[in-house]
Amino acid sequence: MKDYATDKLRNVALISHGSAGKTSLVEALLFTSGGSDRLGRVDEGNTVADYDPDEIKRKITINTAIIPCEWTGCKVNLLDTPGYADFIGDMIGALSVADAAVTLVCAVSGVEVNTHRVWRLAEERGLPRLIFINKLDRENAHFDRVLEQIRSELTSRTVALQLPIGVEANFRGVVDLVNMKAFLFKAGKVEEAPIPDDLAERVQAEREKLIEAAAETDDELTMKYLDGEELTKEEIVHGLRRGTLEGKLFPVLCGSAYQNKGMSFLLDAIVAYLPSPLDRPPIKGRQLPTQAEVEIASDPTGPLVAQAFKTMADPFVGRLTYFRVYRGKVVSDSTIYNSGKEKSERVGQVFVPRGKIQNPVSAVVAGDIGAVAKLQETGTGDTLCDKNHPVVLPVPEFPRPCYSVAITAKSKGDEDKLGTGLARLMEEDPTLALKKDAETRELIVSGMGDVHIDVTVDRLKRKFGVEVLTSTPTVPYRETLRKPVKVEGKHKKQTGGHGQYGHVWLEIEPLPEGSGFVFEEKIFGGAVPKQYIPAVEKGVREAMREGVVAGFPVVDVKVTLVDGSFHPVDSSEMAFKIAASLAFKKGAEQANPVILEPIMNLEVTVPEAYMGDVIGDLNAKRGRILGLEPAGPNQIIRAQVPLAELSKYAIDLRSLTQGRGSFTMAFDHYEEVPARLAEEIVAQAKKNKTED
Repeated sequence: MKDYATDKLRNVALISHGSAGKTSLVEALLFTSGGSDRLGRVDEGNTVADYDPDEIKRKITINTAIIPCEWTGCKVNLLDTPGYADFIGDMIGALSVADAAVTLVCAVSGVEVNTHRVWRLAEERGLPRLIFINKLDRENAHFDRVLEQIRSELTSRTVALQLPIGVEANFRGVVDLVNMKAFLFKAGKVEEAPIPDDLAERVQAEREKLIEAAAETDDELTMKYLDGEELTKEEIVHGLRRGTLEGKLFPVLCGSAYQNKGMSFLLDAIVAYLPSPLDRPPIKGRQLPTQAEVEIASDPTGPLVAQAFKTMADPFVGRLTYFRVYRGKVVSDSTIYNSGKEKSERVGQVFVPRGKIQNPVSAVVAGDIGAVAKLQETGTGDTLCDKNHPVVLPVPEFPRPCYSVAITAKSKGDEDKLGTGLARLMEEDPTLALKKDAETRELIVSGMGDVHIDVTVDRLKRKFGVEVLTSTPTVPYRETLRKPVKVEGKHKKQTGGHGQYGHVWLEIEPLPEGSGFVFEEKIFGGAVPKQYIPAVEKGVREAMREGVVAGFPVVDVKVTLVDGSFHPVDSSEMAFKIAASLAFKKGAEQANPVILEPIMNLEVTVPEAYMGDVIGDLNAKRGRILGLEPAGPNQIIRAQVPLAELSKYAIDLRSLTQGRGSFTMAFDHYEEVPARLAEEIVAQAKKNKTED
């Protein structure tokens, strides 16, 4: 592939709901542009974009793939993003470096759940967009219905550039409303033909809308249009391009990626209407060390500014970093500066990626996308720049993980490999999180959903040779006491020679929630020597680690050492520690012990139509609704729900709302478990202890 100037580049993210046909579209565009000599199929697992074994197995896109193709003197970098909600992090990374997007909408399914989400994300970033209505060859495909749905649910500012000739199995061509010509698809070729008579009236109506939309983007064109003068083709294209770049218009095209129909027209539209990096506003960053805001324009001759937007962990190649250059160029065999980590990085060979193939190049210039292997410090979101002109770019904001599992290595010897593998996978996926629960001693992996976790498990085995078991994380229950007691603890043992003697009286009383543990001593006359008092506290603390009800830690208790006795020869720190432990356990049994469970603050955002179902489900989960708040077309439901009821809530909410709901949760407080559930918890705890 030859070198291209910045104004001849197009960085275009393909975004949609899952199964709208993005990967098939990439295959067709690559084939049409001459970048591939065969048309790969998702079902056959031989596409250029979906090359990962997990993608081939599941027949969905998991990783963003960068596929460059050449068309009419321009280089088009297609970013094939995941459409499945569990992998939205990769799509956000792609949108952060794209200059524009093509939104795919299925001609059968129409605007779906994730279509709304990806449209909103592109809108937030101010990206110009084309809309492509795909799968017009499928049964039940309906162009007009879907176009109307786009206008009512996504944006009213659409303008059709084409109308289909025939639908479903009879889909055979399009009418180009800009050139006012019809084209038929025949045996892989495009032939010009007369506009069908049955479409003439509709064509004229949509053509009028197109001309009016183009005229409204420019004052001179508006005056010419209002004066009744005919706009030339060049003026129409100029108006459409300007409207698209400014986000005032969203041109709509149509076709069938699977049958490779309409691809050349889409490539023409990408080149004609979508921006080059020079057409986009300068990206804003912060100058170091002053933190002053600075605007960075796409200048190939300026000091380097680039950003890593994706990291791939490969057990053989090592870390592969994908980056977008905003200013200057990244040159092979050079040194660059990671401004966030304040580390210099050695760059070896620079590549232009095409799916899994890395094509070596001498440099990647401003506006282009490239890759480099084995950067030691750089992760997703890091800024790479000239050390003499350090700047930091804003890091994309990724959603927080909302689905967690406990994970253990099948083989004891694989525990170190498990930790290494998870750390490497977290480098490439910012929506994956890992923590070690100090109480339950479980390793908790969190992601965006069950499929996300399943893919992570598969990758641990395939990339790092670690087989793992997953389970629902243990709920960190607590125990506390409800009434004060006074108890005696005595440890007396004679074994020949020095014996063991420790004797204490403890007053145990409950404290308000959140008070923790308080220890005091009120010893008079040296009944317990001062050197043994720390051992008494230590014995109590150790006894509190396992409560008497179900073995959970005891909290919110005050223990006062009030009396005791000692033996001048047989007493020791160990003896008093054991005596205190025995006393606390005996006292806890008498003090009306109860089990506490963590209560979470839950904030659920759902469309109003699903609010009743979601509230009903929260009530069934023992939740308390605290309030409702409108948020545009959605409602925010605030509630408090026991953590034990929320282990699968990401899946439950997706099912209840057809994927339209989202939630966040945070710990709030502990609360006593209802008696019926407490019995079940105790029974399960005894069963677990027996199995151990």
